[in-house]
Amino acid sequence: MPAITGQQYIDRIDALKTYISLDGEVVTGKVSEHPAFKGVMQSQAKLFDLQHGDTQQDMMTYLSPSSGEQVGMSFLLPVTKDDLVKRRLAAREWALSNHGFMGRSPDYMNTTLMALASGAEFLKDKPNCFPEHLLSFYEYARENDLTMTHTFIEPQVNRQKFYFENEEKTIAAKIVGKTSKGLVIKGARLLATQGGITDELLVLSTNGYDEGKGYGFSIPSNTTGLKFLCRQSFVGGTSTFDHPLSARFEEMDAIVVFDDVVVPWERVFYYENVEVANQFMNVCGFQSFTLHQVLSRQIAKTEFILGIVQSIVDTINIGDYQHVQQKVVEVIVTLETMKAMLIKSEEEAKRDCFGYMRPDHPTLQVAIQIFPKVYPTFTEIIQSLGASGLMSIPTEKAFQADAGDLEQYLQSFGDGGEERVKKFRLAWDLTMSSFGTRQTLYERFFFGDPVRLSGILYQSYSREHLVKRVEDFLRKT
Repeated sequence: MPAITGQQYIDRIDALKTYISLDGEVVTGKVSEHPAFKGVMQSQAKLFDLQHGDTQQDMMTYLSPSSGEQVGMSFLLPVTKDDLVKRRLAAREWALSNHGFMGRSPDYMNTTLMALASGAEFLKDKPNCFPEHLLSFYEYARENDLTMTHTFIEPQVNRQKFYFENEEKTIAAKIVGKTSKGLVIKGARLLATQGGITDELLVLSTNGYDEGKGYGFSIPSNTTGLKFLCRQSFVGGTSTFDHPLSARFEEMDAIVVFDDVVVPWERVFYYENVEVANQFMNVCGFQSFTLHQVLSRQIAKTEFILGIVQSIVDTINIGDYQHVQQKVVEVIVTLETMKAMLIKSEEEAKRDCFGYMRPDHPTLQVAIQIFPKVYPTFTEIIQSLGASGLMSIPTEKAFQADAGDLEQYLQSFGDGGEERVKKFRLAWDLTMSSFGTRQTLYERFFFGDPVRLSGILYQSYSREHLVKRVEDFLRKT
């Protein structure tokens, strides 16, 4: 099967009958028709349809090296800088479709799997490692245009630096047995965004000391014993007037419970190998490749935010104030900085030890320092510019009942009452609704704890040659 359509995606997810629990009730019937999932699944379906558009197909797909059919560009293993550009343009096209609000659009996980596959050789001849399984699954996912979610972290039981779980009480998912059919996994993991509405669950453990938690595998979302326990839905309602963002882009987050789940051996990439579990994601270029995609999405999101900010400025005519100009410029500077760093990461890309073209890692490490810090500032800027206007936002039904009064008394310098309210409801949904505050938290920790990321950059960024320059200068004087 080549690149799928949106309807094929929806039909396939509905057919899985995955175990999804929301508000204490198991979702029955078609998940695509459930209020908590309908909007985001329809938005995701549009992404797949772009792969078949007359003007976008060449941008969104490429010829499979095995089947010769058109497959998703986000699966492309890059061997040239032009390949990185192709990947960026495709990622941008999908990000523009959802304005960057879908952090787990399929290309993120496709990129993750591509990165793992690019480094499969690292697993060769290592104990309990199966590079052929990884490559086989990568090809299967590419040829069938699978969607995936993932779990990378354990439940927050004890955040002490060295915490050893009580062996008698399993909480974090671990290997509890091995059979002729595969590994047996029991316990829970966090935090599966889009959990329950993807074909597959990719599980990668980077636990530093426990052999039972050092594993990598992928299984279908409807695997026996696998449960997705969802948080409260942040879909405010079905009206795109009242809830322009959450009605379309609310990605559910779920706890994943493994109730003695059997992972078939052919789906196991590695297990009970702490060294591999701790090193593989760094060796394979996971950060470089995924951050290249992430930055493309964040740029599209920042562009949309700038559009919202300027819309508020224009509609209430506050653009002549210098403090307003300064706030708008904060967003502009961030946008242009991120765009420059994305291009720089491609220009300074180099072939890795496996023969693939990897975006410049230090550049992307710096880039990921920026967005988590400035995104909360973006919400503050919108709140300060919108002020009381973010409270004067009647609903769609209110306009149907009191259109005359609302149209007259809520008009602004640039818009009629209804158009002004639409813009301010959009700003409210971005910055003040449950959906919007989740977006802020999500971006703050998207790639991990910002302090930890700073520490990694401090440890890895090359500075010795700069110190030598200083020392050479001092010796000459």
